[in-house]
Amino acid sequence: MSLLRTLIALVMATALLLGCGSGGDEPAEREAGASKAPSQDSGSDRDRGAPGDANRPDTDELESLAKEAEEEAVKASKARRPLLGADAGWPQCRKGLGIPERPTQGQPMPLPEARYVILGLTNGPGFTRNPCLPWQVRWVRERGMLLGAYAVVSYPSAAQLRKHRDDGPYAGGTRIGALRNVGYAQSRANLTTMKRAKLKVPAVWLDVEPVTIWEWSPDRLANAAVVEGAARAYRDAGYRIGVYSTAHLWELIVGGFRLGVPEWRAAGETSRAEALRRCGRDHSIQGGRPILSQWVALDRDQNVTCPGVDARPWLAKP
Repeated sequence: MSLLRTLIALVMATALLLGCGSGGDEPAEREAGASKAPSQDSGSDRDRGAPGDANRPDTDELESLAKEAEEEAVKASKARRPLLGADAGWPQCRKGLGIPERPTQGQPMPLPEARYVILGLTNGPGFTRNPCLPWQVRWVRERGMLLGAYAVVSYPSAAQLRKHRDDGPYAGGTRIGALRNVGYAQSRANLTTMKRAKLKVPAVWLDVEPVTIWEWSPDRLANAAVVEGAARAYRDAGYRIGVYSTAHLWELIVGGFRLGVPEWRAAGETSRAEALRRCGRDHSIQGGRPILSQWVALDRDQNVTCPGVDARPWLAKP
């Protein structure tokens, strides 16, 4: 809105200035029937250095400023139109990689029309890594796309709980404290993965959904503790965070737990139109602002920014 007000003010100033120079003789001169036309060798008022000209804006300069303001307004408007993007992770790695429970699939990378790609850090559950993340980072950068990151949060095994119960800022002597520390440790491991892949982004999305083989517990408070710890680790490291899920899955896993952070909403195998509809308040996951919506088409996870949202704070330039 400030850009539009600036543009209007500049256009009005230009119009006033042009009107002053094109209205004919001054009133006193009309009464006397005199003409103000200068002689051919006398030069214009500005050439002669007429009083007050030093403080008067140049018409060309005003028009240039008005044009710049208009261009900025257009850029701001475009930045908030729904923007097509994609996400990719371990399924897009060439076959023969990954953990045995999650072998890579060689699925296609995003369509060339995508303006941004959000890359997965894990090979499914926490404490695993996307085996081809460095290659995917290079792939996205070579095509000039913006970059984002997400990571799956998962409930720990008994061995993981024993190993990481004290690896965080919480009191590991309690069950809830230990679970929070495990979530914290998962995120710290993902930050190491990002560093090794030279993936620098301003934000990380927490993917909260069922993970086959690594099922969440039936205790929603315990599950929420893991998610809470994972969120804190990214925040402590200076990252912006958001949540990827659906309202149903979120409630199924963590119940009424709320982080109140922005949301990336999943719509499933449907259409772009339905994905955009998921940006509405009826599809809120945990009370956060909708930023992105995802749908599946053409064997790819496709994404679109929600109307009126500037997604650039969540993405890194190539």
